[in-house]
Amino acid sequence: SIKKIKEAIKKKDLTWDDINQHVQRILYAKYQYGLSALQPVNLNHLVEDLNARSADMRRLIAEKSITLLRNEDNAIFPLAAGKRVAYIGIGLTKDNAFAKEVREDYDAHVYYFDYKMTDASVQPLLNLMSGRYDVVVLGIHNYNRFPANDFGISKAAWNLVDSVQKRFRTITMFFGNPYAIKRECNSNILVACYEDDSTTQETAADLLNGRFLPKGRLPVTICEKLKAGDGLVTTRLLPSVRPADLGFRASELVEIVNDAIRQRAIPGAVVLVAKEGKIAYERAFGYMGYDSAEAVYPETIYDLASLTKIFATTLSVMKLYDEGKLDLRKTLGDYLSWTRGTNKARLQLWNIILHQAGLKAWIPFYRETLDPTRSESPSFGIYANIKDSSHNVRVAQNLYMRHDWIDTLYERILQSNVTRQGVYIYSDLDFIFLGKIVEQITGMPLDQYAKKTFYDPLHLNSTSFRPREHFRLNNVAPTETEPIFRMQTLRGDVHDPGAAMFGGVAGHAGLFSDAYDIAVLCQMLLNGGKINGIRFFKKETVDFFTAYHSASRRGLGFDKPDRDNARRPEPYPTLSASPFTFGHTGFTGTCFWVDPQHKLTYI
Repeated sequence: SIKKIKEAIKKKDLTWDDINQHVQRILYAKYQYGLSALQPVNLNHLVEDLNARSADMRRLIAEKSITLLRNEDNAIFPLAAGKRVAYIGIGLTKDNAFAKEVREDYDAHVYYFDYKMTDASVQPLLNLMSGRYDVVVLGIHNYNRFPANDFGISKAAWNLVDSVQKRFRTITMFFGNPYAIKRECNSNILVACYEDDSTTQETAADLLNGRFLPKGRLPVTICEKLKAGDGLVTTRLLPSVRPADLGFRASELVEIVNDAIRQRAIPGAVVLVAKEGKIAYERAFGYMGYDSAEAVYPETIYDLASLTKIFATTLSVMKLYDEGKLDLRKTLGDYLSWTRGTNKARLQLWNIILHQAGLKAWIPFYRETLDPTRSESPSFGIYANIKDSSHNVRVAQNLYMRHDWIDTLYERILQSNVTRQGVYIYSDLDFIFLGKIVEQITGMPLDQYAKKTFYDPLHLNSTSFRPREHFRLNNVAPTETEPIFRMQTLRGDVHDPGAAMFGGVAGHAGLFSDAYDIAVLCQMLLNGGKINGIRFFKKETVDFFTAYHSASRRGLGFDKPDRDNARRPEPYPTLSASPFTFGHTGFTGTCFWVDPQHKLTYI
């Protein structure tokens, strides 16, 4: 290499400026990985240290590599629960990790067909399965890495694959060398998994279940229809690049999250960092719960809690303000006739959106619905375990509230005290009112207006209120096992008890989403209200709402850094955040921060 470089210099094909530029890039990359302050390696427990995160790495490799090659039947892939499913493990004589997963996820019937079995076993198996299943999953396992003798896959096994594909709606998955797929290039649904270890099998089962989107592409050409680089992947609005390309070093961030998991502060997480409209870092960590075997993926959907205040209510208020349909100097009584004659009627929207209208922080609506004679369980006078014409407000699994009790919630809000205006009190009631104003002006429920105005135009397919109606439940992270009121593990039902009693849709809580969808909305704001050729707001509107507007640190709806960050012992949200930064946090552990000065989004 040195000889060739010298020859290029002599021929003037390469200048010293070129060399210096390349060397500088290499040195910068080394600096990014901390090699400028290299520490001697501690040889104690070296093997254990090197392998400490090998399981996580194997899972990440499987997630990134497994390739969806064909999908001619969207109705069965990803595979939803509720169908009659069979799994044929070709090359198996007992359950492997994939078989165990499909038994658990779908209550699937599992059949084995190893390579010693003959054609005489094919027809009896087909007869046994006939008319019993909506979907058959074929997994080809334990075949050779080398192509001799058809990778060790028997003729009887190939005969079974072809026969099953002709008779059933089939998903075919190859666990090993992708060249073995050559005979099945016309399969309606075809997945290359590349390896046959338990980590790959569990990850493939999660892909089958739709827990994450396929990301892999073929590394080789298999046949005329399936060439190197092929793979059905979702095109995303925000492209992904290497962290180093945008000046980031991810190692410290990884250690922070892993430390939080080790200390059981969190069971898992998704972290996304974007800069200049590109995703520099997007990674999932850990599991859905402390005792759960369900891995978290970047596409895992979380209860956003108070991020609802921004990504449903504040965005909607901004849109109506931008269109001249909402005046922040008007009062609640101007928009909501049912507040007139109460101490809420003269409260100005300006103070409400700044959390300085004097409203209570929150009202524990659920407390008066508990029965003290039944260990504070939900009262049978208000709740039922089965949905009926009177009890049709779902607050949790097998728990439905009387619809007419919603009027009581509004009555409790109207009866609540109001303190001095102009004093900052972070309040859920502020945004319950703002959500109702959006509905009054638009004539649409808040969830439907936000969906029509923002989520649908941007194809945000993981963002919604009432996620059980829209998403697979195993894609949604549980929040907690609630010790009072609902007394169950909450998953797909909003964690906030007030929002639950409003039916899952409220201005202060109830929205669910994943990190990527939130990143798209953040980028739209960072772009001054425009993305993908769609103008949602004037830039002046975004700048106005995200600026400081009171003695507190608040913007209009948005949270911001403390004004005296440089002097605080614990700066909020961080010392390096510019004064232009805006964001919000949620009770369930969610947060986002956008810094226009650095063109940075953190979720």
